[in-house]
Amino acid sequence: MRHPSLTIGIEEEYQIVDPTTGELRSYITQSLEEDHRVLREFDFEPRMRQSIVEIGTKVCRTPKEAQEELIKIRKGVADLAAHNGLSILAAGTHPYYFPPDQDFQPGYTSFMGMKQDDKDIAQKHLSFSTHVHITIEDREFLIDAMNVSRYLLPHVLALTTSSPFWLGRDSGFKSYRNVFLRNFPRTGIPRVFSSWADYTQLVDTLIRTQCIPDGHDIWWDVRPNFAYPTIEFRVCDVCTRVEEAVCVAAIFQAIIAKLWKLRHDNMTFRVYPHDIIEENKWRAVRHGLDGFLIDFGKQQELPARELIGELVGWFIDDVVDELGSREQVAYAFRIMEEGTSADRQLRTLNATGDMQAVVQQLIRETNDWPKDVA
Repeated sequence: MRHPSLTIGIEEEYQIVDPTTGELRSYITQSLEEDHRVLREFDFEPRMRQSIVEIGTKVCRTPKEAQEELIKIRKGVADLAAHNGLSILAAGTHPYYFPPDQDFQPGYTSFMGMKQDDKDIAQKHLSFSTHVHITIEDREFLIDAMNVSRYLLPHVLALTTSSPFWLGRDSGFKSYRNVFLRNFPRTGIPRVFSSWADYTQLVDTLIRTQCIPDGHDIWWDVRPNFAYPTIEFRVCDVCTRVEEAVCVAAIFQAIIAKLWKLRHDNMTFRVYPHDIIEENKWRAVRHGLDGFLIDFGKQQELPARELIGELVGWFIDDVVDELGSREQVAYAFRIMEEGTSADRQLRTLNATGDMQAVVQQLIRETNDWPKDVA
């Protein structure tokens, strides 16, 4: 078997907001008309709502390169929005805006089809995520990596929670985005697949029976990407800080590198069933870093920070130096010390009692990045 390339791609979804009121603003159609030449510099894609913009980095060899690319993109999109007096904001949900007030993107076929098929839940859909692609050319190893890495999705999700609010209230969850997405079909933790053929048989069946037009409409927390030879991690809320996005990309890259190393040595990590992993995901969604996750090997619950520390400081530690990503992976310890975006949002609301103060904080953090990199 060929060693996987392990190159990285990051996709982020931004909210376009009025910096004075904090409210979402429909902007994408106008931006496509006025700034198409500039937007072509980025992998830019309008989403279902005109107040959402999704970007994608180029293929990057290292997390450091991905960070440089992500900063360039955020700066470029922020500058475009600023031309019309608007700002970009990265959070899994908007703290208080009401989804049905938002315009749908004309002609956006995939999501317009979703609006027709999924009715009310599509009308209310307004959530934002970070997707990380890691290149794996060998399809059988990709399926093996997907099966195993499912177990670690709740751990990484707990580092990225950024959606504590919904419709102007504290939802009681650190990642309400993941609660809302449970309403849609073909989401959540995927089942175990025995082979690439097992996976493609499912996709082909769904296409033949008119459930989906193609593999793009399978929205699991981790999946083989339909268009590229990558494993795509989709579980994370959009990361407010650049450093957070790069950290989770580095962790996912290191997880795949470690699984390849184990496979090369004729070893593997235990594959756990779907319902077991869903228990841990629910805990991450509800409590984030402040809760407990279950170590199913030890059959006991432990503080989330302890198990995430094991993932970062033990499980993938022997591959990060050869990947050149120790600094980016180590940022996870800063997240565990300072809290996630959700934690910071909740602290701001508790201190000010003002949702607009939360939005202003999110705008600042989204547009703040290491200047020595930029």
